Amino acid sequence: MPEKAPDSWEYSLSIPNDPRAVTVCRRTLRLILTLHGLITLVDTAELLAAELISNAVLHTTGPATLRVRYSDGTLRLGAWDADPEPPDPPGKSLDLPDREGGRGLALVNACADLWGWQPLSRFGRRGKYVWCELGAA
Repeated sequence: MPEKAPDSWEYSLSIPNDPRAVTVCRRTLRLILTLHGLITLVDTAELLAAELISNAVLHTTGPATLRVRYSDGTLRLGAWDADPEPPDPPGKSLDLPDREGGRGLALVNACADLWGWQPLSRFGRRGKYVWCELGAA
């Protein structure tokens, strides 16, 4: 008899500061959610994770980490990076329609149920963690 899937789980994927890592994160996230039966969240979760990780790769010089956690019917995606500065507020650059970048957190704000950020300091390393949540219902 197959074992029942756990009600909560967590994965972390550490990535180098390389734009190709965004694709690795998206594909890994798609596989994780598919294997856990959360296929209805895949498209939105991929978009959100890509925005979070893109920001970490584009605006910092060090490594980053994608964290994927599911608990109590909520999927939380987060990106850690080594820059302790807060992210720009969502929509700050929407006033400039010709600008190619800067819309990532506005997308996160529009698509996620909840999002936020927090500064981190651990093992002498400083940085921040930007996260968002999606309900599975």
